Amino acid sequence: MISDCTALILAGGDSSRMGQDKAMLVLDGATLLQHAVAAVEPLFSHVLVSVRQPRTGLVWPQVCDLHADSGPLAGLAAGLEQAGTSWVFALACDMPYVSGKVVEALAAYRAGCQAVVPLVDGHPQPLAAFYAKSALPVMRAALREGEKRLRSVLLKLDACYVDEAALRGFDPQLCSFVDLDTPQDVRAAMER
Repeated sequence: MISDCTALILAGGDSSRMGQDKAMLVLDGATLLQHAVAAVEPLFSHVLVSVRQPRTGLVWPQVCDLHADSGPLAGLAAGLEQAGTSWVFALACDMPYVSGKVVEALAAYRAGCQAVVPLVDGHPQPLAAFYAKSALPVMRAALREGEKRLRSVLLKLDACYVDEAALRGFDPQLCSFVDLDTPQDVRAAMER
């Protein structure tokens, strides 16, 4: 159990490439949101779901974006603000295969950082990453300036990047970082 951290599942996107609400899309008998929560619940004592506006029928506490149409940065900032812990682990709801071992490995890098972000194929994965509460002022300032890109904010934080070589020891195929953005992605996942 990672006791100083809250899991924050980001489920407020507009799902434009999917054509329907990704969070409620069913894969292997459960919604993508249920898959994401099931992956992190054993690791964290608190789980929050970040939404644009309140959703009915969710059993987990919800946090609403404070800045409309500001993307995952708004959801992350709202989650950090509401979390009663010094860290959050942010996970996009469309990443149903995240491994608990990968999350625990990432947690070990948090000392002295404001963010711990995996690098896969040389690209940061900011929606499967740890963020410290101390990053909140930088995020708020970015939102006030109209910034929406989480990757831009990472450049202003004391971020630790964990390369894929370190992650493959816990997830050889890096399945934790598969995200389902399109109907084709979902079909490919169903065929696995």
